[in-house]
Amino acid sequence: MRLDKLISDAGVATRKEAAAAVRAGQATVNGTVVREPDRKVDPGRDTVVFRGTPLVYRQFVYVMLNKPAGYVSATDDRSLPYVLELLPPEYRKRGLFPVGRLDRDTTGLLIMTDDGQTAHRALSPRRHVEKVYSFTCLAPLPPDAEAAFAAGMTLGDEICKPARLSPSPDRLSGTVALTEGKYHQIKRMFERLDNKITSLSRETFAGIPLDPALAPGEWRDLTEEEIKTLLAAAN
Repeated sequence: MRLDKLISDAGVATRKEAAAAVRAGQATVNGTVVREPDRKVDPGRDTVVFRGTPLVYRQFVYVMLNKPAGYVSATDDRSLPYVLELLPPEYRKRGLFPVGRLDRDTTGLLIMTDDGQTAHRALSPRRHVEKVYSFTCLAPLPPDAEAAFAAGMTLGDEICKPARLSPSPDRLSGTVALTEGKYHQIKRMFERLDNKITSLSRETFAGIPLDPALAPGEWRDLTEEEIKTLLAAAN
């Protein structure tokens, strides 16, 4: 691997910034200053120090974010707050992006990564990756609501896959489990029942639950076990 690419992949500089810094003598490989950005290094064997900080190479980064309301699930937006702004600069430089989207007013678990292949597979309809959401609604759900969700509801010219609705005893809240993600799907399903969602939050994605220790807007790296769970679901 090229030295400037390793530095860029570590999230501490862009590829262009890394190359300029290397030429300026700001990187060492195994204790020796290297000024060639294209110098080949082995991430598993060579010790690379950039601007005085040893680098730990990770091919991909996987992040769990507790998305707050008001943020759009995007990597950039000219007029609205977007989720990438909630991550530190070294993560933003890596080019992380959301795995799927949550509506601006929907909160909860959002996984972000720079592993495009895994993200694509996790969102593929063929994988049937389950997402679980908690909700509150305006009026009590009718007695046949569970059956309507389980049968596969029709929304306009779209037919939804069977979903699992689990209401609370007062039928004003509960959870919905989906294996797809059509546009505003849960909100539209409730509208078909002449009801309205008043709050919606994603609790799990692909078997990974939202860490209850994360306040809205906070994030952490996925654990090794969670990464294995995500990769297994995607593959």
